[in-house]
Amino acid sequence: MSINSDQPLADLDEWEADLIRRYPEPNKPAEDFRNYGENTRPGVKEFYQLNHRFQTYDFVQSKRAQFVPLRHKKMGVWEAMEYLNELVDDSDPDTDLSQIEHLLQTAESIRADGHPRWFILTGLIHDLGKILCLFGEPQWAVVGDTFPVGCAFSDRIVFPEFFAENPDSNDARYNSLYGVYEPNIGLSNVTLSWGHDEYLYEVVKERMPEESLYIIRYHSFYPGHRESAYDHLMNEHDQKMFRWVRAFNPYDLYTKSDARPDVAALRPFYEELIDEFLPGQLDW
Repeated sequence: MSINSDQPLADLDEWEADLIRRYPEPNKPAEDFRNYGENTRPGVKEFYQLNHRFQTYDFVQSKRAQFVPLRHKKMGVWEAMEYLNELVDDSDPDTDLSQIEHLLQTAESIRADGHPRWFILTGLIHDLGKILCLFGEPQWAVVGDTFPVGCAFSDRIVFPEFFAENPDSNDARYNSLYGVYEPNIGLSNVTLSWGHDEYLYEVVKERMPEESLYIIRYHSFYPGHRESAYDHLMNEHDQKMFRWVRAFNPYDLYTKSDARPDVAALRPFYEELIDEFLPGQLDW
């Protein structure tokens, strides 16, 4: 089937194959994205060693208690993007661009395919929770792939060998298949490692559509949406909504390139879009 890239795709099932075909850089095949093999930058590997050592069930509960009350700052969305702009994600092997440039790359790719305005805005804001780093949090507690805590760590998580240093791996409460959970309990009842996904979800959960909220909350949950490593915890609604997470993922992943977007030229369109869904100042 031939797909006209100037029109929105009619079915979610078409999206990922089409995006993989169109968006990787000419000199970088799709399989080279998220490559955590022997040539991974040393800083990325060191990041995951810290992340896997310290992301315990108790640590996540402490961070939720610290940040979910959303009392640290008041900012509008564009202000938050500018605030974040100094950060480069140490966990990401694919780009050295600033965060605002990555957000605009993602959103512009979604916009070019004619998708709904809420979907475009989701692309723009999906990483804004990384402002946690600018509140003094270490990157290993903010970025990187997410995974459930409170149950056994899957060997399909990137660098699983580093979980040997995590105390929960030796805690009988947390190191079984289900741990503190029940079969197919649903992800809303599962605690994932702490980071920018969950934080931004808490900031915008009263304002964005449910499809957007699943994307925001689970876009870094690669062991779930890519590896299907936690299907035993997901329910039918999760599986249905994860079609949106998987539809978003290629835009987030394969649109990364060294081509810098024109931030000033794009700003008026995105400020109007922000005002439609997330006007004024938000509690962070």
